[in-house]
Amino acid sequence: MVRIINFKQYTSEEGKVFNVLELQGGIEMVKSQQTDRFYATARKATIPSTFDENTCKALIGTELAGKIVKVDTEPYDYTIPESGEVIELSHRYEYQPEEAPRPLVEKSNSTVEDFVKFDKLQEKFSSNGVM
Repeated sequence: MVRIINFKQYTSEEGKVFNVLELQGGIEMVKSQQTDRFYATARKATIPSTFDENTCKALIGTELAGKIVKVDTEPYDYTIPESGEVIELSHRYEYQPEEAPRPLVEKSNSTVEDFVKFDKLQEKFSSNGVM
């Protein structure tokens, strides 16, 4: 599960204002590349929406089925806001909705010919035991 924790407004190249929902996954422990110490963090991702500002505000705190997954990218420098540490990353995080379970469909191995043979076999037997 992921939770909607915030929203941000952006303006498209066409000048149209739209809202982006900020999602956050569960807590994770990560080891610093420089200090070799662990710190707590959570994966975050954003998804565009068609909702207005009031709807986005109302959605904060809502949980969605799915997870935030790591996706490989070209390397880039990133500054950790809390510590100021600059690290090189080669990934980003994206929201991945939970797949709906697929219904179990069992397929029979019988063919039309099997039914025709069975029907003809039944014709050979009398319902009262007399042929």
